[in-house]
Amino acid sequence: MARVAFLILPLLAALCIADPAVYLKEEFADGDGWSQRWVESKHKSDYGKFKLSAGKFYGDAEKDKGLQTSQDARFYALSTRFDSFSNKDKTLVIQFSVKHEQNIDCGGGYVKLFPAELEQSEMHGESEYNIMFGPDICGPPTKKVHVIFQYKKKNLQINKDIRCRDDSFTHLYTLIVRPDNTYEVKIDNSKVESGSLEEDWDFLPAKKIKDPEAKKPDDWDERPKIDDPEDKKPEDWDKAEHIPDPDAVKPEDWDEEMDGEWEPPVIQNPDYKGEWKPRQIDNPDYKGKWIHPEIDNPEYTPDSTLYQYDSFGVLGLDLWQVKSGTIFDNFLMTDDEKYAEEYGNETWGVTKEAEKKMKEQQDEEDRKKQEEEEKKRKDEEPQEEEEDDDDEEEEKEEEKEEEEEDEEETPLKDEL
Repeated sequence: MARVAFLILPLLAALCIADPAVYLKEEFADGDGWSQRWVESKHKSDYGKFKLSAGKFYGDAEKDKGLQTSQDARFYALSTRFDSFSNKDKTLVIQFSVKHEQNIDCGGGYVKLFPAELEQSEMHGESEYNIMFGPDICGPPTKKVHVIFQYKKKNLQINKDIRCRDDSFTHLYTLIVRPDNTYEVKIDNSKVESGSLEEDWDFLPAKKIKDPEAKKPDDWDERPKIDDPEDKKPEDWDKAEHIPDPDAVKPEDWDEEMDGEWEPPVIQNPDYKGEWKPRQIDNPDYKGKWIHPEIDNPEYTPDSTLYQYDSFGVLGLDLWQVKSGTIFDNFLMTDDEKYAEEYGNETWGVTKEAEKKMKEQQDEEDRKKQEEEEKKRKDEEPQEEEEDDDDEEEEKEEEKEEEEEDEEETPLKDEL
């Protein structure tokens, strides 16, 4: 027995420290090798092109290289395949980084996870997917993180508003879906939303519905206050709101034949009290707001597998962008939350500060350049004015010389 225990314990320990399952990891570290792993859809002939780039500013020229949209006002459709798997009884973590260095005005920065049977060369906007996740920006009203699940042929959007980052730096987006039907959304490795799949999406009908047989009693009084039946309107209450101005005098030059009968202007009546209303008292028959009784919804059936998909096999970038320049990088799909967090820190986390520093340096250089150009422009303006003044002086001198020549010629003509 002791020997059996001796053999089993190491096995259990090994299971406990088993490596995480990594279904997809893409850092674009092999240069143009990415083009062999990613497939461009041929569903349309005018899809925008991706290129490998770290952008105009970065933390590391090589580590920060990713797929960048390169053409304005285009749809994009690019995908990569991995070994098919199901997340049954497993946690699913989807993670990637996005940099909108172009200060995007309208366009997507999300990914779609497709079942393995997707034909990549025919991927398009209507292709059936399992999960869609990531930022989407279109003007001030739309700056959100999409979390959409496909359930029974319907695409269900989260019922909460998750704000995405809208600056020009790289940000890390993480979605965690657990087998207990809970989820978590993280941005830059910090939780921004979490909860229950059933509560935050319309996967299932409501557990409770209003009892169709229940009716509010006819004598149910919901009025907290009522008119005082003892209160009576004073006899002198009713006064006209406007009266003729008693100080008005008909103008002396008023001609009734020409101007008609004179009428004094009206003014606000100081004695006007407005519409009379009886005072309010507590309603002795008040029973409160009637609440419609609820019953169990006969159409509701719990589903413990809301989180589950039988097949994941393709990750796709199916986007529209008005202004191009977005960079996608550090794609990861795994079953281990801790591993994903560490991977994010080792990729995005290592270069984020250097990226900001480089951007700040570029902004400072641009500012100085603009100041120099502005100063140069202002310095040139007086010189142009002086040149204009010199031209005017020269013209005046020439005119004066011509006049003097004319005066010299005139006596000679007279003598002749």
